[in-house]
Amino acid sequence: MSIAKLGKTLAVLAVLATAFLVVSASAESKARIVRLSEVQGTVQLDRAAGDGFDKAFINLPVIEGSKLKTGKDGRAEVEFEDGSALRLAPESEVDFTRLALGDDGQKLSTVQLVSGTLYANLHSKKGDEFQLDFASESVAVFEAAHFRVDLDPDAATIAVFKGKLSATSPSGQFEVAEKRSATIDFAKDDPARKDTFVIAKNHEEEPSDAWDRQQTDYHDRYASAGGSSINSPYGYGMSDLNYYGNFMTVPGYGNVWQPYFINAGWSPFQDGGWANYPGFGYMWVSGYPWGWMPYSYGNWAFAPGFGWVWQPGSWNPWYGVPQVVNPPVRTKVPTPPASGHQTVMVGLGLAANPGAGVGAPHHLTINPGSAGFGVPRGSVRNLDRVAKTMAQTSLPVVVATAPPASTPATGFGTSPSPSPTTSTGITASPRRSPAPPPPRPH
Repeated sequence: MSIAKLGKTLAVLAVLATAFLVVSASAESKARIVRLSEVQGTVQLDRAAGDGFDKAFINLPVIEGSKLKTGKDGRAEVEFEDGSALRLAPESEVDFTRLALGDDGQKLSTVQLVSGTLYANLHSKKGDEFQLDFASESVAVFEAAHFRVDLDPDAATIAVFKGKLSATSPSGQFEVAEKRSATIDFAKDDPARKDTFVIAKNHEEEPSDAWDRQQTDYHDRYASAGGSSINSPYGYGMSDLNYYGNFMTVPGYGNVWQPYFINAGWSPFQDGGWANYPGFGYMWVSGYPWGWMPYSYGNWAFAPGFGWVWQPGSWNPWYGVPQVVNPPVRTKVPTPPASGHQTVMVGLGLAANPGAGVGAPHHLTINPGSAGFGVPRGSVRNLDRVAKTMAQTSLPVVVATAPPASTPATGFGTSPSPSPTTSTGITASPRRSPAPPPPRPH
């Protein structure tokens, strides 16, 4: 065995060992990991590592004990395994006090709204428990519901867009039906008083309602699109897979997924970073807006003539380190830092979109080899057609954005990737790349 092959074998074994430790830690503690799926403007995440709040990026894992808050121009979305989503409006904060699995596999979630406005679009399944706490109140959700909670120092308002809510409070229980709202006045420190509530037949529009609807419409449209035949028990990240790429069948590799706007020189590990979490160690975080499921489940493989593809594989283990099968010789296999706890950027690094109120560009330039980096979700209509155009020309494509859209994502890395405008050989659909693939190991 050559020294080069021995070195690569040892690197792969090290990655597998680290991934096993991450999976084992999750399985033994029945811990759950959910996804920070959208970041706009000033957003900070406390990863429960003892370092307090730090800048947040798309695709950062959220674990039990994590805290998330937004600034004046900040918005954020957290996706749960079943595709349920929590969204924070500007100047809001939530604590994830419980993210666990029950003895029978049911998902147990408790979130504390500390301040501001929270939207919840839940797809709860039988046996799952979701509880939202705020002040001295507690809202239990046992079935699918879409609602908003506005928290002020003296009162809270619950507006139900879809479904219904059952709430418990020191003053008793009440139910809020669809298209109804409830205002709760807090008794605070007066022991002679109890919290009081009033049910209204409608609800008032809030500034972030339009943004919440936009995100909901995006997930509703793309969650089951794309023609995928995979049978996934998870829903988080599926909308982004169907928007930013396509599923296809490759001989010898089966049903696989591939992002749009890649070329022969693109690697799925060239842009991202390593984030450290207590109990899990370093976990890979992708800089791509679709970069959750392909790095947490299954594996990446290089298919000659097609380039890099993601094989869904088994859905049981959750990998903190991407799994790689038969990479080309010159591929840098993702290897977590050996020590330290600071976030380590790779290539263009991690991404966050500009904040609320930032003027949207009328046009967006998409470069070959970008794999969708910098394309905000839902901002370009018919992204698959744009990908086909680029695959035919291997040139950058300028497209009109669909309002309301965001400006391109910003990368926060330590070293830039090669200029994508000089790349050729786009692979956007099941077709052979014009450029020859890198040589495979012997």
